[in-house]
Amino acid sequence: MKKRALISVFYKDGVSALASRLSEMGWEIVSTGGTAAHFREKGIPVLDVSEITGFPECFDGRVKTLHPKIHGGILARRGEESHAQALQSLEIGAIDLVCVNLYPFFEKSRAGLPQAETIEFIDIGGPSMLRSAAKNFADVIVLSDPADYGETLAALESGNVPEALRKRLAGKAFNLTSAYDAAISRYLLDEEYPEYLSAPYKKSAGLRYGENPGQSAALYLRADMPGAFEGMEQLNGKELGYNNIRDLDLAWKAACAFGLKSKAGNAQPFGEAEARRLVPEAFADTAGGGVAAGSGEFCCVAVKHNTPCGIALGDSLLEAYQKTFACDPVSIFGGIVACNAAVDARLAALLGELFLEIVAAPGFDEEALEILSRKKNLRVMRLSKAPEDPLELVSVDGGLLAQQSDRVLLDKWEVVTKAAPSAEEARDMIFGMRAATFAKSNAIVIVKDQAATGIDAGQTNRIWAARQALERSAFALAAESSAWKNGEPARVLASDAFFPFPDVVQAAAEAGIRAIVQPGGSMNDRLSIEACDRLGIAMAFTGARHFKH
Repeated sequence: MKKRALISVFYKDGVSALASRLSEMGWEIVSTGGTAAHFREKGIPVLDVSEITGFPECFDGRVKTLHPKIHGGILARRGEESHAQALQSLEIGAIDLVCVNLYPFFEKSRAGLPQAETIEFIDIGGPSMLRSAAKNFADVIVLSDPADYGETLAALESGNVPEALRKRLAGKAFNLTSAYDAAISRYLLDEEYPEYLSAPYKKSAGLRYGENPGQSAALYLRADMPGAFEGMEQLNGKELGYNNIRDLDLAWKAACAFGLKSKAGNAQPFGEAEARRLVPEAFADTAGGGVAAGSGEFCCVAVKHNTPCGIALGDSLLEAYQKTFACDPVSIFGGIVACNAAVDARLAALLGELFLEIVAAPGFDEEALEILSRKKNLRVMRLSKAPEDPLELVSVDGGLLAQQSDRVLLDKWEVVTKAAPSAEEARDMIFGMRAATFAKSNAIVIVKDQAATGIDAGQTNRIWAARQALERSAFALAAESSAWKNGEPARVLASDAFFPFPDVVQAAAEAGIRAIVQPGGSMNDRLSIEACDRLGIAMAFTGARHFKH
């Protein structure tokens, strides 16, 4: 009997060449409606599945290959005498190759279609055939990826399809169907933490190495939902590495937390609605209404070793960058800069003066790109989407930790001291808490005029973080590169978590801090409040902790 190939694909790329070559080699091609019509248009001999099953496609195409004459022909073991006899007695022809790709549920599940329409893109027959063929890979070749057509044809033409190839193709088929089922499960299950955690991650790129050269690595992106890295364009420079991607992820999230200005739409700043409701005075222009002066919408973030070393707002992106650079002109060397708006030539000229690993923004004008491209190794990345994944995953040995993304900036706004912050100070307090969200705990951010002047993070106790952030702030404000020329100290301190002791308040007072924002919730809150009242400092509790490990 002729060898028989069952080919049923949604995406037709490369399939005509596959079918044509198989036909030339003497194979019989069996197919379903749309694929069969495609082959006939190309002049390739084809047999409809319904001619084999003796049963028409029905229920709007929901049932066409779910039949014993199809699955029996796939699953029968060729070396088993009883199976051979069953094929003969039941008049079932063996199927030796199955080529299937699936209805585009990955794409359609994220398209915002009505549920009834989306469900029609759940493929049943395709995964069933792939699984049957993959189970019987010793006798049946299974193709689920057009990238494998050429290698498989070459093996068939040589007269030997090695077991290792068959096994790998079977593994790829199950890899695809498991991700496909995961996407369907995630779509239908309205549970944040289901019994089994499954998600369809598709390999986007192999990486040169991981955190260190001795570690291999790869980047996977969700196939069923958009993310910030989807559609990312690299406009210049070397390929991204593991550490680059980790740092880029944090830098982009931090920049977008202050609002994203892109052609894809302006994303709102993180916690903006709560902040405006709870602290309206921070958004009021006391000089006559409208948005407060100095509350710039342009954001620039510098990241080094997965923590911010500078972050600022400005009335222009250039001003925001100048403040960001002034926060820590040493650590920015070899770091990443992310901007929430398009980069122009003036900013590009300044960025080009530094050694940076990455510059990321939603756009670059033509002259800016030409300037940045003069540095052949500088990675220039265009991203247009704000981060939106609601779940964060962290690996532990043999498992995963899953948690909601940190999405609550302020749970409350309670001024707990006799002194109240001014509108300007309240504005800087909100800015500081946003910035602290992206710095590793224990994190302290010192703020002046909508910009960090000192950041310290990752310390094992809070007083060390406070002292070093204050020291760095004083150094930054006094440096020749300072973007602040009035000589006044920074007035606001933001902390990602509560103070266990009043020592941070004392250090802040000695450095001239006039307002502190922190979550509150310590058994010793009273001691910090009393210290603030004694020293004339305003302090507000937000009720929202922002630990980041």
